[in-house]
Amino acid sequence: MNNTTIEYADFAEYDRRQRGIERHLLAAFLGGLVVGLTGMFVSGPGWLGQIYDPYAYLALSLAVGASASGFGWALLTTFLAAVSTLVSALGAGALRGHDSFDIIGGSAAGLNWTLVLLVGLGLLAYVTRRDDGWGDLAAGVVGAALIADVVNRATPGFIDSERSFWPGPAVAVGLVSIVLVLVLRRSMRGRIRALALSAVFSGLFTICLAAFVAGWIPLAV
Repeated sequence: MNNTTIEYADFAEYDRRQRGIERHLLAAFLGGLVVGLTGMFVSGPGWLGQIYDPYAYLALSLAVGASASGFGWALLTTFLAAVSTLVSALGAGALRGHDSFDIIGGSAAGLNWTLVLLVGLGLLAYVTRRDDGWGDLAAGVVGAALIADVVNRATPGFIDSERSFWPGPAVAVGLVSIVLVLVLRRSMRGRIRALALSAVFSGLFTICLAAFVAGWIPLAV
């Protein structure tokens, strides 16, 4: 009788886990559709448009990855969310008469890079659930990616610089990026290490980007 009770509890737990995975998959897909469609209506030079694109897409990937039940599921659900986001944004843009690549990425290569970036950040968000140095490293990379993008957009002469992005949107996104790193870590030591790694990685990226813009790093684009 005790064995039967134990087996029933195991099956019930397995069923709850499977249902949770199904709900997570559905939420990732629907979330991507909503974020992608909404992006078409809020896009523009104002604060909302500058912050929404691309940070709403990045936030979706981070949320999906951090809430996944395993690394494989994080890969699948973040890819699903990213694809549904991109497809819905492209479809909505086509209906409004916009060129698809002008909406996301600027080119076919840019679109592919955006997809890789979204999936990569989702996987990093899942790794931040670890309580060891790998979790600190993942949180640091996430923060550095966001801060580096802010620097790229806010600095005149850089590749994606936008005059109106500084100072309002840039400061807001930068502060949120720092808060995000703090939230992703549970201990004070982990938060300090993650912030330090974010500063180091974003600084290295900024130096490399400046060298590329100045022509010291001759890379073809």
